[in-house]
Amino acid sequence: MTDVVREYRVGGQTVRALDGVTLSLAGGNFISIVGPSGAGKSTFLHLLGALDAPDSGSIRFGDKEIAQLTDEQQSEFRRHQVGFIFQFFNLLPTMSAWENVAIPKLLDGVGLRKAKPDALALLDKVGLAKRANHRPAEMSGGEMQRVAVARALMMDPPLILADEPTGNLDSKTGASILELLAEVAHDKGSGRAVVMVTHNQDAAASTDRVVTLQDGRLRSDEFTGAARKIGID
Repeated sequence: MTDVVREYRVGGQTVRALDGVTLSLAGGNFISIVGPSGAGKSTFLHLLGALDAPDSGSIRFGDKEIAQLTDEQQSEFRRHQVGFIFQFFNLLPTMSAWENVAIPKLLDGVGLRKAKPDALALLDKVGLAKRANHRPAEMSGGEMQRVAVARALMMDPPLILADEPTGNLDSKTGASILELLAEVAHDKGSGRAVVMVTHNQDAAASTDRVVTLQDGRLRSDEFTGAARKIGID
């Protein structure tokens, strides 16, 4: 991101959600984005995932200028380059765990039968091989979030965006999800970045890098390496 500005009209007034943010993110790192409500965290995440476009400034991903992509190209970018993880899991209740994991492949035109081996392998990777045929209603919150992590990895994207992934979990379960996300970021050879928005300072303290936003501006950027220090990688 270079000098990124994003403004919204709210109640007849212009609100600058991001105000000239410049930041570079590298693969192989677990990064948290923190700050008070209204700091611009969600806007930041939406811009990174090509769910929104800046009013000015540049967002480059590799050799691509995201804001200059057509709607179709942005959709393809989201399918292949970005994996999304949400606070409330966003699993389809009528589908089994492995079917939920396979959804990104289905959206890419691959049939369920062909996608199943990869989905099962990812469930095994996140420790849920024995729950592959269970539906969301039969799983705990932590298990559902692990399914969501597996789904985010289905297209092997270089960027994972996690929006309050522990916000709906108890502290012990949340800690296990943070460990899993660190493993995803530190997976050797993947070059993958995991970017997490969180209000939880303890969760942020377990990441490699803590970026703090305030009033739409970059207040601090601290490299801690904390996720590596606890032996996750």
